[in-house]
Amino acid sequence: MRNIVIIGNGISGVTTARHIRKHSEDNITIISAETEHFFSRTALMYIYMGHMKYESTKPYEDFFWEKNRINLVYDFVDRIDFKNKELSLKASQNINYDVLVLAVGSKSNKFGWPGQDLEAVQGLYSYQDLEGMEKYSPTTQHAVIVGGGLIGIEMGEMFHTRDIDVTFVVRESSFWNNVLPPEESEMINRHIRKHGFNLMLESEITEIMDDGNGRAKGVKLKEGGKLDAQFVGLTVGVSPNIDFLKNTELETSRGIMVNEYFETNQSDVYAIGDCAEFHEAPAEDRRPIEQVWYTGRMHGETLAQTICGTKTAYKPGVWFNSAKFLDIEYQTYGQVSNQPDEETEEHFYWEHENGEKSIRLVFHRNDKTLKGVNLMGVRYRHEVCDKMIRDKWPMKKVFQNLKEANFDPEFFKRYEDELVGMYNERYPNDEVKVGRKKVLGIF
Repeated sequence: MRNIVIIGNGISGVTTARHIRKHSEDNITIISAETEHFFSRTALMYIYMGHMKYESTKPYEDFFWEKNRINLVYDFVDRIDFKNKELSLKASQNINYDVLVLAVGSKSNKFGWPGQDLEAVQGLYSYQDLEGMEKYSPTTQHAVIVGGGLIGIEMGEMFHTRDIDVTFVVRESSFWNNVLPPEESEMINRHIRKHGFNLMLESEITEIMDDGNGRAKGVKLKEGGKLDAQFVGLTVGVSPNIDFLKNTELETSRGIMVNEYFETNQSDVYAIGDCAEFHEAPAEDRRPIEQVWYTGRMHGETLAQTICGTKTAYKPGVWFNSAKFLDIEYQTYGQVSNQPDEETEEHFYWEHENGEKSIRLVFHRNDKTLKGVNLMGVRYRHEVCDKMIRDKWPMKKVFQNLKEANFDPEFFKRYEDELVGMYNERYPNDEVKVGRKKVLGIF
């Protein structure tokens, strides 16, 4: 019977443990210094906003772990001896392993700003970050959020529920335009301002100022001037949480280097989730580091097969992500670049007259097959979009069956007829006639 040790109790590590238990009687230990039990990280904002209690964010009851013979250790790992397969812990006795899984997640990026380690300067990733926001909110009148991404939006929305004034300081010329195409990015600019946030584009901080007692009191701007702030949110992305693994025998770059089986360069040591970096991206539309909840779950499911004797390569399928920009839901499938390439791509972009809903369909120009989908304020069915892209549906077939993608049309309005009308205007010799009959093979 092997000792399998997992460092990290996020979605990746816990999924690995659960699936190993389904297929083996090995000893399983999960080590984490963040919380004693696994919780839903995506629910942090709802705890702060009063919509949920922490206990309600735990997918499994506390008795689940003992019942399934998964040992939990609440502690820091200080050092790993890969040669002797031993872990040194901060407060507990050393632990030996036969198989080690590194699922140590991410940390918020810092870029060397003076004052970045002051109190009330932090990101929004861990449970400790939530505790920090709770601690400093009662004495915060104004918060500055540095960065223009999804985490920044969440943090801003959280503060607004406590009537705290928020200013976004964004280096780029438009919000999240390193990911979103120009029209969608401009939509989010408008929406942020509509909801009462201050949005400063093409702006950077150079220093976080000290109030004299070790807490932030504001920021200095590169273009000159200052902003008062009793809290500074750092939401300029995250990076693999691997500082304690640097300068060891383990091969690292931005993350822990792995192959398609999540194997590292150390015997019986694997890495998954936010901290893993593939030597080669696992698919055409994927990145070497995947920092999304559902991919972390897939990592865990796949690795458990290998550990239990069925060596299984990671095959992620079509890229997908979803989030919310305040009350605008965002979905993306496949490949949608922030700067459309007119030579290789054909884009169909529709935007509702209220400026808060849009549909973008991206096709390969050479064979007219679907490449990607972007949705703002409109929800499509995952399985339909996935199939259209995976099976390389041509343009006309996509438009013929676009209504089948609409999510729960009883409660969500349809806009596909307008897109079909746009298609027929653009391609009058290839007119799409949409009937009620479904095309076989959609589901």
